[in-house]
Amino acid sequence: MATPRIALFALEALPNARAARRFVQDHATDIAFVGLSNAERPGTGGFVGQIRRHLARSGPSFLPYLGVNFGLPDLMRPLAPLTRRLSGSFEAPEAKPLAILCRDLGIPSRVVNDVNGPEVADALRRHGADLIVTFHFDQILTAATLAAVPLGGINVHPGLLPRHRGPVPTIHALAEGPDAFGITIHHLAVVIDAGAILAQEAVALPPDVTATRASVLLHERGRVLLDGILELVSRDGRVPEGRPMPTLPYCPFPDRAMLRDLRRRCLRLTDARDLADAASLNARG
Repeated sequence: MATPRIALFALEALPNARAARRFVQDHATDIAFVGLSNAERPGTGGFVGQIRRHLARSGPSFLPYLGVNFGLPDLMRPLAPLTRRLSGSFEAPEAKPLAILCRDLGIPSRVVNDVNGPEVADALRRHGADLIVTFHFDQILTAATLAAVPLGGINVHPGLLPRHRGPVPTIHALAEGPDAFGITIHHLAVVIDAGAILAQEAVALPPDVTATRASVLLHERGRVLLDGILELVSRDGRVPEGRPMPTLPYCPFPDRAMLRDLRRRCLRLTDARDLADAASLNARG
């Protein structure tokens, strides 16, 4: 089989941005289109509604994590052409926001408010997508959406599934211990993070790692594992069946008690180094 045509869906943020940009650069001829999640879409309550939910559940101490991972990269994105020129990285793909990189490479891209809506279904059909890849994506795909492409979908998850199912696996791994970090490539399924495992690797991280930095490092490793799976798909004409896994409890965003425990143990969600990384996301490769 020829290399499958990929529909890539991502929420561009600090954890995945550089890895996803390199993936797009490396697979430019194989990508049918890129769907960029709108983190402030009305269906989630918009920016204000989401902040209210996070404050109610996690308290104000969670806001720096959200700001470094999502808020600051989002605010800095419109300044990317200027910061890239000033830093001398204007042509570095890792410093180009995905929308700009896709434009430069001639890859169709679109902002996605509803991955299961008719606009996405039309794009999958019109661009001839064979396979869906989600890479730090915050929307749940329905069975109908997964069935709209011949090969289904696969996901990059920065955790050792079936442990730590959910949106922030590195926070739960940080709480569990230094041996709990890892990366999993798995089939997309209608149950969150429950599809059969295609590749998995435990990853040793530095003892001073933050949850933010762990996610960045694991997405980098995940891109390598993903390339290996895509080679198998190209060779065999299908996605491997993978290894079924039990469905363990869902791990949601942290509550106040969990954050207090992490602080008591001097474990950090983010730090000044992560802040600098977020500020320079579009200024260096």
